[in-house]
Amino acid sequence: MGGFSADEKLRLQQLRALRRRWLRDQELSEREPVLPQRKLGPVAAFWERFLQPGGLWRLQVFRAYQATAFGVTRVLVPAWIILYYVKYHVMKTPYGIVESNPRIFPGDRILETGEIFPPLKEDPEDHH
Repeated sequence: MGGFSADEKLRLQQLRALRRRWLRDQELSEREPVLPQRKLGPVAAFWERFLQPGGLWRLQVFRAYQATAFGVTRVLVPAWIILYYVKYHVMKTPYGIVESNPRIFPGDRILETGEIFPPLKEDPEDHH
């Protein structure tokens, strides 16, 4: 009792034929797909032409990108790190800080004019 009956064999043969035909129908001919031509706007048309492999503009933009990336990562960022380190860790007075004149207290002598700064007026203590 091994094997399929005649009806089962016929059914399997028909299924195989249908599968082969379905697979053959999935292949596209040279004329397919037949799509209407796309009408692109000016910006989309520019990008369509620009992104074509081997274009001159594409190469120039890539070179500009490489030069900019090199300049930022290998020149600007290390220079900023070095400047920060020198400014805040090495220099005695950080860049941009201007020393102001020293405070003047009552009784001090002003060097430019030679006069003595007068003492402050005494406030009455019975203000409450």
